[in-house]
Amino acid sequence: MVKEGSPRYVPNRGDIIWIQFSQRRGHEQGGRRPAIILSSKQFSERTSFIFCCPITSKVKGYVFEVPIAAGRIRGAVLADQAYTFDWQARRPTYAARAPEAVVSKVGELISILAQGA
Repeated sequence: MVKEGSPRYVPNRGDIIWIQFSQRRGHEQGGRRPAIILSSKQFSERTSFIFCCPITSKVKGYVFEVPIAAGRIRGAVLADQAYTFDWQARRPTYAARAPEAVVSKVGELISILAQGA
């Protein structure tokens, strides 16, 4: 796998990246922060987009938080704050690989949200 700083790196499902979250409003996450990729590498290659959720270091025990510890990243994935970004324009850097159990749990919570629960 090609890592940070390489123009050949393509984000893949389960990767944790550092990316710029901009134009923050209200309680949204902002600034450069880690995020977990939920879309596939094929989606990233074909569209230049990624579907991801931010990771916060301030764990509050909220129902849509998923605890995560991967590499130097510690905190909680915010499953209710999913974003789609043009990764080629934002130039993310690879940080770590998320445990599959975390990726699955985040996906489950997003499915619950999408069903109107």
